[in-house]
Amino acid sequence: MTAFLSDFLRDDSGAAAAEYVLILAIVGAGVAGGAWYLGDKIAKALTATGDKVSNCAASTGQPTGC
Repeated sequence: MTAFLSDFLRDDSGAAAAEYVLILAIVGAGVAGGAWYLGDKIAKALTATGDKVSNCAASTGQPTGC
């Protein structure tokens, strides 16, 4: 039993898997943070674009900027 425990404590084959999980967690947090930060800006840009398209479609004649 002592030999099993000492071999178990010296075994580092699972360390690579733990490092990959840590890297994935950091990358995932970065992606989530970027999506949270950019989400509002993208929504505002799409809303402004939609408003401009609606204004051009609703106006008569040749409106400026259409």
